[in-house]
Amino acid sequence: MLNQLKDMGKLTQTVQDLADAKEILWINPRGKENGFDETITEADIQEAEERLQRFAPYIKEVFPETAGSGGIIESPLKEIPSMQKALAEMLQVDHPGKLLLKCDSHLPVSGSIKARGGIYEVLKLAEKVALEAGMLQMSDDYGMLAEERFRTLFSGYSVAVGSTGNLGLSIGIMSAQLGFQVTVHMSADARQWKKDLLRSRGAQVVEYPDSYQKAVAEGRRAAQGDPRCHFVDDEGSLDLFLGYATAGRRLEKQLAELGVLVDYQHPLFVYIPCGVGGAPGGVAYGIKKVFGKHAHCFFAEPTHAPCMVLGMDTDLHDQISVEDIGLDGKTAADGLAVGRASRLVGKTLQPLIDGISTIDDYRLYNYLKALADTEGIYVEPSACASFDTPARVLQQEDYLEAQGLKENIKTATHILWATGGSMVPEEEMKHYYSLASNSSPRA
Repeated sequence: MLNQLKDMGKLTQTVQDLADAKEILWINPRGKENGFDETITEADIQEAEERLQRFAPYIKEVFPETAGSGGIIESPLKEIPSMQKALAEMLQVDHPGKLLLKCDSHLPVSGSIKARGGIYEVLKLAEKVALEAGMLQMSDDYGMLAEERFRTLFSGYSVAVGSTGNLGLSIGIMSAQLGFQVTVHMSADARQWKKDLLRSRGAQVVEYPDSYQKAVAEGRRAAQGDPRCHFVDDEGSLDLFLGYATAGRRLEKQLAELGVLVDYQHPLFVYIPCGVGGAPGGVAYGIKKVFGKHAHCFFAEPTHAPCMVLGMDTDLHDQISVEDIGLDGKTAADGLAVGRASRLVGKTLQPLIDGISTIDDYRLYNYLKALADTEGIYVEPSACASFDTPARVLQQEDYLEAQGLKENIKTATHILWATGGSMVPEEEMKHYYSLASNSSPRA
């Protein structure tokens, strides 16, 4: 495939570095076009937020852990000064500005960023079924959906999804709670504890010895031809995307509550781990919608599964996979073990995303341990994929100069988006922690 890319004029130094599994920081040459997809509007995001508000009484009823937020599934935004100091020492770089952690690792119900999009898509399906059955009006108190008559209604429908883990958790837990028959098609690299948890909640789990793409393909195939089976398409679902995009307005509110300004003199940098791209794509889209040119968003991928940067750099998006350039797609960051990027996200985010970094697996455990030691916060390995991206961006003199950021970098706010971890069993987390090396992550 590398020879084919050469013939096409697409064998760039970036692609060669990716094929060699090198750590890179790719600056997107189109990242500041701020070209928003005309088919994904502010009104669409607002509609998603209003739907989540309607479901809040139900969520509060069936998931008591959300009572404090009134049934709204949201995570804390925390300043992490001790981790900021530790990263500066570990990476031997100046780390100016404010460093915050967006704790989607501790989102209620399913404990990962996937709770945003996955749960939203299932709720939208439930609303549609109940409205069409004449059992629900949009003006009703949706707390009534917890009644057994609705579980009986939903039991006549099924939901299917292909997943490496966290999306499966959000879809499986929410679907089973509502009463849907749910099947999660999972790849071999998905964690066993996630499969066990899903089964304990009433979901059927089908395992495949192949990759994430195989699980998605089988899930899609199983749902075809059944009008009562809804397939959650992680490779191209607009509903998933909109659920994630609501994070932008919520982040705006949280930053205001912390007294954090976002403007030319106070730029915002957001760093998000990326697998197939749905979650980071939707979140970044929502953030760019709110903060515009003052927000600078970066993704982070494993060196063995850099599907999004590969798709964007070649402009082939979902028409190329990491296997095509000789990579195996295997990574300790199981949620990021994806060989082919979302057909929706790559094209939608290309004129918006500022850059993408890649990271070696062993560094994930070092950052996991550092966060636990300095802030007492435990996340899963994949959530740490972006932890050294700020340092790399801060060393990109040309990028900072070109974007007029150098003079304001000391007043910038940097947000590490922690994507999962709170549902990891204690013994599993201890194992992750033990895998950290004693060497500096940049040594």
